[in-house]
Amino acid sequence: MDSLFLGIDELTDTPSVAVVVDVMRAFTVAAWAFGQGAERIVLAGSLDEALAHKERHPDWVALKDGAPAPGFDTVNSPGLLRSMDLDGRTVVQKTTAGTVGALAVQDASLVLCAGFVVAEATARLLRTRGCDRVTFVVTGEDGRAEEDLACAQYIARRAGGAETDAAGFLRRAADSRAATELAEGIREGAHPDDVQLCLEMDRFPFAMVARREGPLMTLRPCAV
Repeated sequence: MDSLFLGIDELTDTPSVAVVVDVMRAFTVAAWAFGQGAERIVLAGSLDEALAHKERHPDWVALKDGAPAPGFDTVNSPGLLRSMDLDGRTVVQKTTAGTVGALAVQDASLVLCAGFVVAEATARLLRTRGCDRVTFVVTGEDGRAEEDLACAQYIARRAGGAETDAAGFLRRAADSRAATELAEGIREGAHPDDVQLCLEMDRFPFAMVARREGPLMTLRPCAV
């Protein structure tokens, strides 16, 4: 499999297959939302868009990066989300990097969103679909986030069928700037368990597929 690793701003055309990686924390949170029973996640392009969805659909659960804010039900934290009952609910998600990356490649024929918690399922779906060229979108820090790059490289190796020891990739993520900032409480809207939860390899058995549903870009779990 031919793999390309790009930051969001480095995307110059629409890839055929894209894997959008945000380990800390957008797509770890998304996986936890599905684990808590959510039916789908609507990826919002702005905070105003997310609030507009919430206003039209009061039963939807809206979440964002950073500190709690009026109109939003919760924040982008797996440690906080894991206690919520989301059975059958629609979640609206707006984050600084992950949702931006997914929307940037929304016209690709296949868009997967990933973190370590769904790494093997994501790789398995790429193998099952016979994807021979995949663009990995490294969303954090203008494409330089070590936790996202490590996860993307791990998934790429597994998708290519290589036996791969996850320990070194997880260690890179644990030593990343994002992990340090979360652990030290620099980032708002965090739970003390967030780093640990973001580094839990293959916690969930599904991949996450993003696609257009009418005017919405939505994310849904896909059993592999």
